[in-house]
Amino acid sequence: MRDKAYLLRTAIIFTSLIITVSSCKKDDYGPDYDYFISKELAVTYSTTSINNMLDAGVQLYPGLSDIKDFVESDVNVHKMVYNTTVDGEMIEASGLVCVPVTPGAYPVLSFQNGTNTVNEYAPSEYVISPNYQLIEYIASMGFVVVIPDYPGFGESSHIPHPYLITEPTIKSVVDMLYAFKESCEYEFTGIDLKNEYYLLGYSQGGWATLNLHKALEIDYQGDFDLAGSVCGAGPYNMLDLFNEMTDSVEYQIPAYLGYIVNAYSYYNQFTNSVCDIFQSPYCENLSSLYNGTLSISEINDQLTTVISDLFNADFLTGFESSPSYASVREALISNSVSAWITEKPVLFIHGSGDTHVSVTSTEIMYDAMIKAGTSQDICSKVIIPDLDHTNAALPSMIEGLMFILELKDNRQ
Repeated sequence: MRDKAYLLRTAIIFTSLIITVSSCKKDDYGPDYDYFISKELAVTYSTTSINNMLDAGVQLYPGLSDIKDFVESDVNVHKMVYNTTVDGEMIEASGLVCVPVTPGAYPVLSFQNGTNTVNEYAPSEYVISPNYQLIEYIASMGFVVVIPDYPGFGESSHIPHPYLITEPTIKSVVDMLYAFKESCEYEFTGIDLKNEYYLLGYSQGGWATLNLHKALEIDYQGDFDLAGSVCGAGPYNMLDLFNEMTDSVEYQIPAYLGYIVNAYSYYNQFTNSVCDIFQSPYCENLSSLYNGTLSISEINDQLTTVISDLFNADFLTGFESSPSYASVREALISNSVSAWITEKPVLFIHGSGDTHVSVTSTEIMYDAMIKAGTSQDICSKVIIPDLDHTNAALPSMIEGLMFILELKDNRQ
């Protein structure tokens, strides 16, 4: 009888220990997350180093001096890994989260980067790239800055990038915002998250930003309070863009055309085969060019700038009206941004000398937004004289940042 009582007491104590240890383990590893997987500190910038870098660029870009007065805090840049879905499949995606070292309550700025074909150049793979450093510095000005890699880069480099395809692009950015939102209190101590979101992007990122602006305002308004957006040089109407490119005798960046066709084909955006669109040998070799190792210039070298040599003759004559290419037209339309009445501030910026993405893309989009009923007090545009796609990028981002800083100040 004594042995049975002893065994019973031992069993109760052992069970209690298991419960206690399990509880400790749950606390040690933090809460269960739906989106957030991990974070890793990548780099820290001091205010001194940030100001020194801004000073170094002032001679070339005088506008940098205007943002120096807003630098207030050192910055920690983390690589974040999180869950999202692409084409119905759960994947691990990644990007950068840049937070002020100074504790406080901060709004979020999400930056959508431009066209990239090299995985090593993705934000989380090349943290100190000059292409991203200015954006990372924005965290020193009183923001949490989120920079998604996009699917197909970083942790998800094993899949093709869904270039200029709306649904996976929006979802990957929104899911990163969710990942930061649910993990902020536990993973980023000292940072209180304001429900105040700003968006900024250029080129592909301009297109992604306008898509995201519309989604946050209409589909996610209960979760994210959108405060304003800046969209630079985006291909907002994909059908118009494709028509303009294929109507040319030559197009100097055929890598863009190949990127669209390759991604749309892989993700079943249209029913035509690649060889219905491109001539041989380009159609057979296309997917091998977008494997994450070749730069845009290297891809250009393996295509041709002569439109009649790149595309099939039947496609060029029938693309605009033939039923044979209806699925291509429909895919381009479905991944364009249609105008709507926005109640949130949006600034469009474009260089007038842009030959990669014509300035008419912005002119038409702006006019369509106003025609739809958006107030000119809400929607504005800046056309930078003479600058081409590349040279307008940094001036556009400086102009856009000043616009966002003003919006932020007006909300305080």
